[in-house]
Amino acid sequence: MDHVDQILAQWHQERPDLDVSPMGTLGRIQRLSHHVLREMEKTFAKHGLNRASFDVMATLRRLGPPYALSPGDLMAWTMVTSGTMTNRIDQLEKAGMVERIRNPQDGRGFLISLTPRGLETIEEAVTAHVATQARLVACLTDRQRTQLDDLLRDFLAGLEGKAPDQA
Repeated sequence: MDHVDQILAQWHQERPDLDVSPMGTLGRIQRLSHHVLREMEKTFAKHGLNRASFDVMATLRRLGPPYALSPGDLMAWTMVTSGTMTNRIDQLEKAGMVERIRNPQDGRGFLISLTPRGLETIEEAVTAHVATQARLVACLTDRQRTQLDDLLRDFLAGLEGKAPDQA
């Protein structure tokens, strides 16, 4: 029995009329999320980043050279509001990780681009991030991880209103 099973047993004792099994699923996801996020934050902090700054920089990096996007495209990829993105860009710019450059396709606009320091930092941080993720899932076999991925994909698709094969 894990901690969630103990909570479920207490609810079964106190409210046998309720099917609290969904509480088990969601409680475990919540506990996993807590552990995973805490470990990832430790990894990011070792590189002078937090989850928000890592998200912006990793988005720029994973899309390839020239490691630059418009603020609107960054907002779309990271799913944050304009104000939130402006704050993230300002903080990263102050830290020397990104810079605002003129958009060569639109002289009125600008792009957010990784600086050489930012590129070096995200290269190191993403390598460490992947190692942290591998460590976190090491307790699962490849088959278990594939099964879990399939189940979570279906669950997420259901919540986002997509058929599993469209996710």
